[in-house]
Amino acid sequence: MDTREHRWAEAMRAERRGDRAAYERLLGEITPVLRGLVRHRLSLLGLNAAEAEDLVQEALIGLHTKRHTWSPDRPFLPWLHAIARYKLLDGARRLRREARQRIEISLDDLAEVMADPDAEVDRSPIHMERQLATLSPGQRDVVEALALDGESVRTTAQRLDTSEGAIRVTFHRALRKLMAAADPGEAPKGK
Repeated sequence: MDTREHRWAEAMRAERRGDRAAYERLLGEITPVLRGLVRHRLSLLGLNAAEAEDLVQEALIGLHTKRHTWSPDRPFLPWLHAIARYKLLDGARRLRREARQRIEISLDDLAEVMADPDAEVDRSPIHMERQLATLSPGQRDVVEALALDGESVRTTAQRLDTSEGAIRVTFHRALRKLMAAADPGEAPKGK
């Protein structure tokens, strides 16, 4: 009987004997299954399924780093599901935290922050550099990419090797910090 349990357990046993090709086939078969599972669970939790790929990669990394903990005389699928479950729970907690901290800024609000025609603000390159210098290096990279260079959130996330959600959160926090610096009477809210 060639069940998934049998095939995947045999592939893990082969990996233990040094068969890299069997291990790569195993990862290739597991990936779409994990992807479907993670997307389904995220949608049930009311979270953005677009974040699924990050969680799938985290689960695959977890499988790879913990593969030595699987016992060849034990079933493979429960072990794999435990890893996927923990990665999914950790990811769901992180996504919920990010969602709570995220502020939605409309294009009109962003335009108002970036260019107030009534304000007597020095918009010279030296002034902009001084304002950007108040940000952390990560915030500065994100603001320069999105606001000055016109990069998309996706492109910036890929270039900085992080999630799109993290880019949005960083951008919003940086804007809050810049707004507070422009209006000293207004303290930044949150982090």
